[in-house]
Amino acid sequence: MGIFGRRKSREERAADIVGKVASGKGFYGRTTRAFLGGADFARVQQSIGAYHSTVEVAQLLAAGAPTTPATVVSIGDTGRLVNFDPVVDLVLRLPGGADRIALQSVVSKLRIPRAGDQVLLVADPARPGGYLYAGDGVAP
Repeated sequence: MGIFGRRKSREERAADIVGKVASGKGFYGRTTRAFLGGADFARVQQSIGAYHSTVEVAQLLAAGAPTTPATVVSIGDTGRLVNFDPVVDLVLRLPGGADRIALQSVVSKLRIPRAGDQVLLVADPARPGGYLYAGDGVAP
């Protein structure tokens, strides 16, 4: 503890920078947007959003949020990586219904789901009626 209060850890400072890049605000956000251009900056924002949804799912599962099983109808590669794990487009079907859900999520490169596999979903607290990909339920 210093004179001016608690100093932020390296992780907290990095999270602040990532937040500024994702929002396009502050020095880092404006610089990133200027160098990348509109289309590439939008892809960076999507990748950061996919990473944040992965962290949010881990927090929800740790808090004991209920999961919903779903079947993978199709999977497509977006060509992006987050921490060397692929970001994929998933089309999922809930049990007992013809409703299909389209998600974009980070999946483990060791456990990439295939068409017909059973996966778990968690209700998205930010979007009522929406879901977040929670993996296949097998602990790594």
